[in-house]
Amino acid sequence: QKFEAWKTGHTGYPMVDAVMRALLKGGWVNFRMRAMLVSFASYILWLDWRPTSRFLAKHFLDYEPGIHYPQFQMQSGTTGINAIRIYNPTKQILDHDPKGIFIRRYVPELSQVPNKYISEPWKMPSFVQSQANCVIGVDYPNPIVDQKEMYKYSRARIGEIRQKERAKSKAKDKGNGTASAGTKRNMETDDSNFRSRQRRKRPFSRFK
Repeated sequence: QKFEAWKTGHTGYPMVDAVMRALLKGGWVNFRMRAMLVSFASYILWLDWRPTSRFLAKHFLDYEPGIHYPQFQMQSGTTGINAIRIYNPTKQILDHDPKGIFIRRYVPELSQVPNKYISEPWKMPSFVQSQANCVIGVDYPNPIVDQKEMYKYSRARIGEIRQKERAKSKAKDKGNGTASAGTKRNMETDDSNFRSRQRRKRPFSRFK
């Protein structure tokens, strides 16, 4: 259900839906919008990156496997080394399409929705929905998930996974028992410095 909503542009999030429909119609969207589609699928819908990557590969006119799949893995957080970038589709409208020009072009169900509600149409009072000929849940879907709750969930899950991977790696190194005492001290110092840099850097970018 989530995969179907995402790939047809019916998630209830206007920017995600507009970008997906634009891609399906024209075969191209810019890098930031591609990253947002991947981010939304991977972190907000928690979909497996493999079927979503294959779906987009079929629709990008400029598809190049050597670029597409590494970028997709990076944006989905599967590389384990890149900062997690979770795009906020509501904020993307406020930053890049506050008047809803792009949204209304590709999501005609929202064509009469006032600018005030174009980024979050589910917040329209019922009388405004009637005036805009857009009843949420009938003419346009309710949000398929709560993006803020899923953002928190994704952060927690990925944090757990990365912590387990670090623990496994340390246990494996310890089990080998081949490093000298001096080397081990250096490794511990390097590890401490790395963790200090990571805390400053923050492994997750803001919900942008």
